[in-house]
Amino acid sequence: MTSNLKYFTGSFATTIGGLILGGGIGYYYSNTMAGVLSTVFICAILGVLEVSLSFDNAVVNATVLRKMTPLWRHRFITWGMLIAVFGMRLIFPLAIVGIVAAVNPWDALVLAAVDPEKYAAIMRSVHVPVAAFGGSFLLMVALKYFFDRNKDVHWIKFIEDPLAKLGRLEGFELAVAMVCIYFISRSLNTDDKISFLVSGIFGLVTFILVDGISAVLEGPDEEENPGAVKDLHKASAGMFIYLEVLDASFSFDGVVGAFAITNNLFIIAIGLGIGAMFVRSLTIMLVDRGTLAHYAYLEHGAFYAIGALAAIMFINTFHHIPEVITGLIGAAFIGLSFWASVRKNRKSGGPAVINIGS
Repeated sequence: MTSNLKYFTGSFATTIGGLILGGGIGYYYSNTMAGVLSTVFICAILGVLEVSLSFDNAVVNATVLRKMTPLWRHRFITWGMLIAVFGMRLIFPLAIVGIVAAVNPWDALVLAAVDPEKYAAIMRSVHVPVAAFGGSFLLMVALKYFFDRNKDVHWIKFIEDPLAKLGRLEGFELAVAMVCIYFISRSLNTDDKISFLVSGIFGLVTFILVDGISAVLEGPDEEENPGAVKDLHKASAGMFIYLEVLDASFSFDGVVGAFAITNNLFIIAIGLGIGAMFVRSLTIMLVDRGTLAHYAYLEHGAFYAIGALAAIMFINTFHHIPEVITGLIGAAFIGLSFWASVRKNRKSGGPAVINIGS
């Protein structure tokens, strides 16, 4: 157990620093100890919420990260952390408000500080296009996994086996995603319908571009070009790009949804940043411990959870689903896939439980 804690040393340090900073912000706005305690509590809640919503993200990150070189793993922890915390939790909301309100980033920052109510209202006003973009990207991530014709390990076989066979049809997952976007758009009013369709299309285009760039950097396919030598450094760079866009898509709905808890951008950035740090630490632990190799269906559960999150993001454009429900659905898929993996290990004579505490 002690050795596991080493992975979370930075996360605990970030939590302490973040809560202290959050308390300072609470005192700045309220000048009372009650304001301090309230802000610290909100930061903690946002951190826990982020972890609960992103556990599947950690599993998917680990599946990609284990293929990367040590250098790019380190860059994912350092550069990726800066992008996740400051880029998506601070710069991204400022950019949205700047575009919607037609103001420069500094004015957007000032607005967040002096008029958080107005700032939050602007953020909530763009929920539909943000959810459409993030949902479309995540839907493609899930569909590509299940429509993979080379996928031969199935958790829920009667679902996954036919999907893998359909994967032989080139671009079938893109067709499914476009049909989903079209039918969801029909549930929206005229203005939201247009923004949903446009943002959804850009989400699909972004996935195609990122996936294509990653494929180019990863080099020739081993099945199509036997004996071909890959440049692991370039391949890792492609995976890094993919992971960063994936992380961004995961955070879209969470960032906007956090304004339902507090109107203060800085508190949101601190709380979600704490959660993002724990997700990063969990990812590294999963890679170092080789957890995914021992639990065959854990990866499957993560991609089911991603598909569910994409669906929830779409549904949220016309009917709000509480964040706690979203987190519970993701946790349920992860938990069930873990349980199924343990059962599989027992039946095959493998280890029922792997010791990750040594």
